[in-house]
Amino acid sequence: MTQKTPRKPKGKAAENLTFDAIDQQILDILQHDSDTPISAVSEAVGLSATPCWRRIKRMEDAGIIKGRVALVNQVQANVPMTVFIGITAPRHEIGWTLQFRALIEEIPEVVEAYRLTGTVDYILKVVVPDIAAYDGVYKRMIAKLEFSQINSMISMEELKFTTAIPTKYL
Repeated sequence: MTQKTPRKPKGKAAENLTFDAIDQQILDILQHDSDTPISAVSEAVGLSATPCWRRIKRMEDAGIIKGRVALVNQVQANVPMTVFIGITAPRHEIGWTLQFRALIEEIPEVVEAYRLTGTVDYILKVVVPDIAAYDGVYKRMIAKLEFSQINSMISMEELKFTTAIPTKYL
């Protein structure tokens, strides 16, 4: 394996943190399975358990590792339908944006939301059991806020899903 020069991750919380190939390997392992025991992580990266744990703790403290979660199977959780919603705002002002943020925070079916460039201002990812449940989400949204346009797209098939980000850029 080629030896990389340690890099400093960007961002205020990570200012004094150097990041090397071992840190990258640790992150790759934890992104695949955050329940991997420290002993297995340390063995895989060639460190003893204590220095490995310290590296993980350092990355958590710096905010590189934001948290650890359980990934839930949508079908088993009875929310097999994924709907992407393209939103066009009626106006671009901070008041509307704040109301929109508050609205999507109170709707648990909205699992992801992004502000975009281009002709669509926002895209939401919504998970629901069926079209009737999606219609309920839609009606809650339009009852609370004005929209110029709402375009819904139902996912037919999940081709790729991962929560892991590439670590080679750190």
